[in-house]
Amino acid sequence: MKFGFLRLAAAAPQVKVADVAYNIKNIKDKILELDRHGVEIAVLPEMCVTAYTCGDFFHNFTLLDAAEKALLDLKEFSKNVGTHFAVGVPVRCNGSIYNCAALFRGGMLNLVAKSYIPNYNEFYERRWWRPLPLGITLQAPIGGESVEISTGRIFHSHGVKIGIEICEDLWVPIPPSCRLAMGGAQVILNLSASDDLIGKYAYLKSLIQQQSARCLCAYAYAGAGWGESSTDLTFDGKAIIAENGSILAANKRWEPSDNTAIVDVDIHALDRDRMHTTTFADCAANECKEITIEPIPDGLYCSDETQGPAQLLRTIDPRPFVPTEDAAIDMRCDEITNIQVAGLAKRLDAINCKSLVVGISGGLDSTLALLVAVKTFDRLNLDRKGIVGITMPGFGTTSRTHDNAVALMEELGVTVREISIADAVNQHFSDIGHDASVHDVTYENSQARERTQILMDVANQTGGIVLGTGDLSELALGWATYNGDHMSMYGVNAGVPKTLVKYLVNHFAIQHPEGSRIRLLLLDIINTPISPELIPADEQGNIKQKTEDLVGPYELHDFFLYYMLRYGFTPERIYYLARHAFTPKEYDSETIKHWLAIFMRRFFNQQFKRSCLPDGPKVGSVCLSPRGDWRMPSDASSALWK
Repeated sequence: MKFGFLRLAAAAPQVKVADVAYNIKNIKDKILELDRHGVEIAVLPEMCVTAYTCGDFFHNFTLLDAAEKALLDLKEFSKNVGTHFAVGVPVRCNGSIYNCAALFRGGMLNLVAKSYIPNYNEFYERRWWRPLPLGITLQAPIGGESVEISTGRIFHSHGVKIGIEICEDLWVPIPPSCRLAMGGAQVILNLSASDDLIGKYAYLKSLIQQQSARCLCAYAYAGAGWGESSTDLTFDGKAIIAENGSILAANKRWEPSDNTAIVDVDIHALDRDRMHTTTFADCAANECKEITIEPIPDGLYCSDETQGPAQLLRTIDPRPFVPTEDAAIDMRCDEITNIQVAGLAKRLDAINCKSLVVGISGGLDSTLALLVAVKTFDRLNLDRKGIVGITMPGFGTTSRTHDNAVALMEELGVTVREISIADAVNQHFSDIGHDASVHDVTYENSQARERTQILMDVANQTGGIVLGTGDLSELALGWATYNGDHMSMYGVNAGVPKTLVKYLVNHFAIQHPEGSRIRLLLLDIINTPISPELIPADEQGNIKQKTEDLVGPYELHDFFLYYMLRYGFTPERIYYLARHAFTPKEYDSETIKHWLAIFMRRFFNQQFKRSCLPDGPKVGSVCLSPRGDWRMPSDASSALWK
């Protein structure tokens, strides 16, 4: 394992029924191939030493003798490869035959037996094999030595703990992998020979996904494939690897040459989720009494290198808050807006309020807040005129944002008010003795606080509440004026990161006909540079003050935010992941390092603003509410995170 990543493989090499020599050659060739790719742990299918479809030959001494010799051959072979691997094999013990996984680790052999033997529909396995209940161990004679056959045993390999189950074990109400995971196994290997039927593959994938999520583990599944008998069944040769509810890699079915899936699984992320999900350990204390962890064998490599692989074999999404597929984006946006609407509707209903006041700047955040407000009023059958949208032009307001703000409010049918802040702020400068030509923090924050004062006072006039517009990314960076735009009576965007805001606005836009006025307005707002517009525009009237020039690219900050809060990763690991997620043309290493340092500094320095946030709905796995997901002292030291 390197830097918390384990290179894991599932493979289904071609077999010939009952031709052990042929099968062993293919197994060795596959393991050598995987070893060249740096694979640390690999799983191959159930009974791949003999083939699964041998039928009554499983009670034939010729086949069983060949399988036993094959184990000794593979044990010797395993001394010369770094890849630890599991293969399926029949094993004689105490007058019975057991369906086993043989685990090879640098010359060591361990056997794990199948716990649940199917004997229904097309399966007739009890004819040949006995089940071995969880927690029971036997001693099998292999090559003149006694080798333990176990269930419920956790093994060490390349710095991680692994558990093994076989095919049907996954399909029972309480799979052995549940207890193995609770006992400490971070990786589960499943050796399978599940045949193919209409609709079964989709069901199996969902089963693997769910089990990896339930167990907070990596789950590698290898299913029998090309070469198995087609007398009554067919096998497609599945290789699937999942991690905590997501399929990370899967081969192309029915293709003999595409029989392998390889991916780097994130063990550190799994460990963090187990630590964070306190009920996981509570359940383990009650449910995994039959599980044992082997002592670390002498000479077994079990360290975690502090540097990650040069080429990481997994996709690191540069925009972790945004789904990659259009259909998924549409579903996610619909779900988020419904969460926002439900939260706001409940708040309005609870206080019997029929008026909202929201500042509309012509930017993304206030546009989203307004769209959510309109949808909420429609759902509550309230008159949209109860929404008072106020545009408050100041020293930096451009005609583009002003005109878009006014036009959008008019198109949506809300009450439109325009209140310039220039005179009031100039009077304030005079009162406090500030030179208006000095464009410092006082110059900027005075405008933000004046706007908030207007919103609050108009809310008093109308008997309404102020709807906040600030988003999750701004809260993380502290990019808000304390007691200015930082404050409201309900922050509807508080759980939405900046990289997702534009997708939500676009989601509203595409619900209107192409070429319609409101759709064009929303698309132009999406394409407007992000700016607080607190500094006067340039000579051409264009936005001069661009937020991302000051605090950095939001897509980087959202990436940093996700991996820091969702997984608790170190800055070194976040930096490593960012370098794999973004191409050098997007952001080179020094640029990533620079903005990561800025993010860490601002995140720690600005907690005091988050400690007194107004209410707002949580919409995703990352949230900064001081009443919910994130409890942090405002004076915490950032020394360890530099």
